[in-house]
Amino acid sequence: WAKSVLPMRPLVANKGTFGRVLVVAGSINYIGAAYLACSGAIRVGAGLVTLATAANLQPILASKLTEVTYLPLPESGIGIISPPAARLIHQELGNYDVLLLGCGLGQSQPVIRFIKSILFKLKPASPSLVLDADALNILAKTPNWWQQLAVDAILTPHPGEMARLAGVSVDEVQSDRVGMAKKAALEWHKTVVLKGAYTVIVRPDGQSRISPVANPGLASAGTGDVLTGVIAGLVAQGLTLFDAAACGVYLHGQAGEMVSERLGDAGTIATDLLPVLPLVIKQLKEN
Repeated sequence: WAKSVLPMRPLVANKGTFGRVLVVAGSINYIGAAYLACSGAIRVGAGLVTLATAANLQPILASKLTEVTYLPLPESGIGIISPPAARLIHQELGNYDVLLLGCGLGQSQPVIRFIKSILFKLKPASPSLVLDADALNILAKTPNWWQQLAVDAILTPHPGEMARLAGVSVDEVQSDRVGMAKKAALEWHKTVVLKGAYTVIVRPDGQSRISPVANPGLASAGTGDVLTGVIAGLVAQGLTLFDAAACGVYLHGQAGEMVSERLGDAGTIATDLLPVLPLVIKQLKEN
């Protein structure tokens, strides 16, 4: 199935063929999250990735992310995006196919206002939306947030984030992962990716897929940021939100398996996945 939905790569392509991703990520305490999310999108073939991040972080990230373009954002403090930056994001949205929001942004009051100013002012014609990490945590503090979010979106919570979003305990989430993800997707009318061993992907009508992968090597900081970037990169290349989410989970899981075969199941770090993702795609096409 994953092979059947992989984006086409025509010989006469240019970078515009493979879509444009706007990543809004990073803060002074979570600089790496921005790097990992952008790299995940690049490594699955997105044509152009732009990182919108706090102005003081841009020189740091530019030393590692040489292939992306940048949108430096005004700050309320060093490395903390200020609420007026939302206006810049809205001005740029028309130039992109997908907006990835949340990785490593933090939950300070200025960032909360910034994220809400983006999400709750989106119009139905806005680019596709992929939400992770702090964007999810801030939604969880907003009553009936799904009624205020006018666009379809992919949400990528781990069990803790899912528990906060659904108002239940982590044990309740883990005791019925498929049921919890389906209930959430139907109620919120969003595509839900409940991460963890045997990741569950559900689209708004309840159709679901389940990853066959349970790999303790993926249980380390940053691997979720890579996954979010992978999914956004596939959305940019034209996959439906559900197909991008499920295919992204598959590619990410297989990358983890490939790394674990070489290194074992302890000590894998998120950056180990990045150079392997193109190999997984190549292997899938040749199989």
